[in-house]
Amino acid sequence: MRREMLSTSRIALVAAALAMGAAACGASSPMPKDPSEALRAYSGALEQGRIDEAYAMLSEEARREISLDAFRRMATESPAEVREIARAMTRPSSAPVVTATISTPSGDSLLLVYESGRWRIDGSAIDLYAQITPRQAVTAFVRGFERHRYDILMRFVPDSKKAGLDAAKLKDAWEGSQRQDMERIVQAVKSALPTATFEEVGDRATMPFGAVGTVQLVREHGVWKIEDFD
Repeated sequence: MRREMLSTSRIALVAAALAMGAAACGASSPMPKDPSEALRAYSGALEQGRIDEAYAMLSEEARREISLDAFRRMATESPAEVREIARAMTRPSSAPVVTATISTPSGDSLLLVYESGRWRIDGSAIDLYAQITPRQAVTAFVRGFERHRYDILMRFVPDSKKAGLDAAKLKDAWEGSQRQDMERIVQAVKSALPTATFEEVGDRATMPFGAVGTVQLVREHGVWKIEDFD
């Protein structure tokens, strides 16, 4: 599996999604009170051409992946697309979900969700390999990969890719010739999960990770599976 280089407009879209992990609103703007306010502030800065201010709102991880010069270049080379993205972000299809991730001494991650003014434990703490939602599926996939549970990872293989494949062959590939690529991809996905935004369209979903990566998911038989890493 490998990641391909994306177009300038796609990179700008990924940068926009990363802004949901905003750490600040620039030196002259107050800190957002909630995710919705952070999103409005970021989209407003983009639409009004305040590129440096928009960049300051990106998460620390996003700023490590994308330099200020590169961010300015993306904004100036595709101004119409940037404005379109900014306007779209002011009309989110669903309310932002605030989450937190806690790592246990064993290396597992526990997801908490902020609901009705209280932090609550996500269902993934009960079903370690849940696939009911795209987020649960990606979290479970990462856990299964780190634990070398190839029997469980087979659950995440779409029907169209199962022909001739079993747990032993999956292990041979992912611990053999594809080992370095898979470890790099899974680590990037794991790092992106706490602040990742999932876009669902029917029985398909995507999750951005890193600077240009995307997890592609498909829903089959009522559960989400990993279709590809682009």
